[in-house]
Amino acid sequence: MKLRHVALPLLASLALLSACSKEDASAPAARAPTATANAPIAAAQALDVLAAQGKGFAAGKILSANAVYVLFDPQCPHCARLWEASMPLHGSVKFIWLPVAIMNAKSAPQGAAIMTSTNPVQAMTAHETSLLTGNGGTAASADIAPDVLAAIKTNTALLERLGATSVPYIVARHQRSNEVVMQAGANDTQALASFLGIGQP
Repeated sequence: MKLRHVALPLLASLALLSACSKEDASAPAARAPTATANAPIAAAQALDVLAAQGKGFAAGKILSANAVYVLFDPQCPHCARLWEASMPLHGSVKFIWLPVAIMNAKSAPQGAAIMTSTNPVQAMTAHETSLLTGNGGTAASADIAPDVLAAIKTNTALLERLGATSVPYIVARHQRSNEVVMQAGANDTQALASFLGIGQP
């Protein structure tokens, strides 16, 4: 009976999170490289590996030494909701958004367009607004520069090496416990702040 009491709150808390997975995808996505660096990434090394190998754009408190990494697919509506939830925290948190391509054929081109924009934060906001209003997101060319496509494929490989099966996927250092924390799925601003250990926004 005790086990049931523990399991119910856990299931309830998991139900609050929303995420997009490969199973949700409607078309083949850009495949991750099958290079030698396919080993799983341990939680203790996750931040260092993402800092060294991930490519994306920064939003929020740019000069903060403590970065929060978010792996996202531009076609994922839950990623769009997490983007909106993160906005009130931009004054106290540096987010690094790493585009991946697991949803469909639009994922990589849209990720490339946002990442290479002269103002990625503005481009991301416009894209996510379009996505959430049912307009499909930013119009983007399928002709992607090889280095940008390689970066998105590397990000996708990092997602897989972290053991994640859905996006958005957050990797951060909890500001109170100093432990590396990881989470799949979107939540509201207050829950995100609590997850990151920064208190009330």
